[in-house]
Amino acid sequence: MNCPGVDLGEGGAGFVIGNGAVAVLLIHGLTGTPAELRRVAQGLAKRGCTVFVPTLAGHCGDNADLRATRWSDWFASAQRAFDGICALYAQVFVGGLSMGSLLSMYLAAQNPGKVSGLLLYSTTLRYDGWNMTRLAPLSPWLMRIPFGVHLCKFVEKSPYGIKNPRLRAIIEKQMLAGESDSAGLLMMSGVSVRELHRLIAKVKQSLPGMTTPALVLHSREDDITSPWNADYIERRSGGPVTKILLDNCYHMITVDLEYPRVIALSAEFIDTLRLEQAPASAPVLQLQECAS
Repeated sequence: MNCPGVDLGEGGAGFVIGNGAVAVLLIHGLTGTPAELRRVAQGLAKRGCTVFVPTLAGHCGDNADLRATRWSDWFASAQRAFDGICALYAQVFVGGLSMGSLLSMYLAAQNPGKVSGLLLYSTTLRYDGWNMTRLAPLSPWLMRIPFGVHLCKFVEKSPYGIKNPRLRAIIEKQMLAGESDSAGLLMMSGVSVRELHRLIAKVKQSLPGMTTPALVLHSREDDITSPWNADYIERRSGGPVTKILLDNCYHMITVDLEYPRVIALSAEFIDTLRLEQAPASAPVLQLQECAS
């Protein structure tokens, strides 16, 4: 499907799938790629949604490309896509994986009343999973000291957020081969870590005033970010939160062993709010703007 009025970012990694009356914007994670959301996008498209997955600024290239961008650039990518979608659809849901869920929440906070619901997958407010280095929780403080940005970086290591051994081997091979548009980057520089913490601070500040309903999905075994992150959203959000912890996956819940359940829970959440919010007589989509 092609929607020329929606900005999907640079390059060819971003995509649109489905032809439903309700739109879903899905946002990938930091150092990630739209490919990590393809399975969920396909599942939601089969359940009657049109799903947009853009490429964030600085992504799907190399580390120099990512270092040249700031959190505001990543947010601007999401906002441009959201604006284009809102011009076409009456109901728009927004979600994302890891850092993408932070951008989703900030979009809802910055566009009050325009986001019908949030799909928050493996939200990353702090790196406290079982596979993280002991220094990871100290990164916010390292960023504050002189040259701290040069002391802190994260290098992806096995299991790469994936419990499924077959898929993990594929992703590792793609990462080592430098296929960043398929598997993302192996390393995140201190500059990107600093920008992530700046985004986290903005999200935490805005969370109490955010009234958008949210579905929070998180793995009990998350190797990158513990369930504390999901608990924080449940405690601090100003809107209703449905929190569900998954048992048989790691951080990358949108591609790992539990991805069918992620699709099912997301579709049920959307269906509930679609019935509650959609005006009975109002058209929800200007179909002439999009052509298959």
